[in-house]
Amino acid sequence: MNTAASAAVRQYFSSIRSALAGLELFLGDRNSPLYQNTVVGEVIVPYLARLKASIACWENRIGFVERFRISRAESGFPVFQNVLELENDRQSAEKRLASIPAADALREEMADFILRQKAFPEALQARMAERLYLEQIGKGDIFSPFILPETIRVAVNSKTMRPYYVVSWGAFDGTQTLPMVYMATIEDSSENIVEMLVTREGKLNPDVEIPLPVGGLLNPDLASRFDDFASKNSAYSLTPVTIATNLDKDFPELHPKQLRRIVLGPFYSAGITENNARVNDILSKVRKAENAWLLTWTVQEVFSKAERPAERGFWSSTPAQEEFHIDTDNLEAARMGVSSYEKHALVPHDAYQALYAEGEAGAVFGDYKVHVISGNQVVSEV
Repeated sequence: MNTAASAAVRQYFSSIRSALAGLELFLGDRNSPLYQNTVVGEVIVPYLARLKASIACWENRIGFVERFRISRAESGFPVFQNVLELENDRQSAEKRLASIPAADALREEMADFILRQKAFPEALQARMAERLYLEQIGKGDIFSPFILPETIRVAVNSKTMRPYYVVSWGAFDGTQTLPMVYMATIEDSSENIVEMLVTREGKLNPDVEIPLPVGGLLNPDLASRFDDFASKNSAYSLTPVTIATNLDKDFPELHPKQLRRIVLGPFYSAGITENNARVNDILSKVRKAENAWLLTWTVQEVFSKAERPAERGFWSSTPAQEEFHIDTDNLEAARMGVSSYEKHALVPHDAYQALYAEGEAGAVFGDYKVHVISGNQVVSEV
């Protein structure tokens, strides 16, 4: 994709900024299903902020690089190479900024160049764009290729007398170019952790202060290994049941009761993406270009229906093992390797009207839960 300041480039960034702002609005809507499920909403919000920061960085980056590519035929998001370059630039941003003149000095140079040369100072403009880009990277967290796990909730299962954690992490899949958020509910049967966190009444020990969120798994003996596990088991090609099963096998002390994966995308933008020709054709007829987009996401869930007790014999022993439920009556759920799933679509009112007028709304959305943005309101299940 040519990085000249073309209408197409401006439209893409305008559209994806609008889509992510719309998703943020949806997450804050009291009537939205994700708002009502406070854990899911709580988990997604910081990762959405990271993705918005990455988009802002990339928008500045196009002012001084020759090429910027998006996955036009698949996800609609920037290709994985951009994610890697953003992460590399983040690590060297401070050093590079030191070699670029301050913004005020660059503005003075640009003004002087225009007065003397009677021409546009393209080289200086590129330097300014690079400075803004590097400054933006330093303003906050970005959506890295892999975002380390953190524990966001802790409680106790009064039946098993074990503490359990809600842990989240993120990954940007390099093959499908899709940003993903993971969250897992995990019981911990480690003797030292149970003794420290669980009272005799089966409650969380009030004498132990836990400043949530905690970086990594709350169990310090397993935190490093868990980080490594998450980094190696977050690819989109792995089904949620495969990830949960691997976790169950690799950590005898940890008992995954639920694993959710939120897959953001695909994203459709008129005149830019090619991932659905009919959708893009209809979106191109939307009067306002900033409303000619469609954002989808999928929430996948796998949960344990039972725990097979540990068996201890004279010669060998078998650790406790989870039995995960897969909805085999639903072919799509079985293909995904999940107990259940939800598909969501967020679309501006103008774009939904265009799809509806063409008689394509039913075919396009199918089994998606549709959320339509109109002004500062979101109307769901239209």
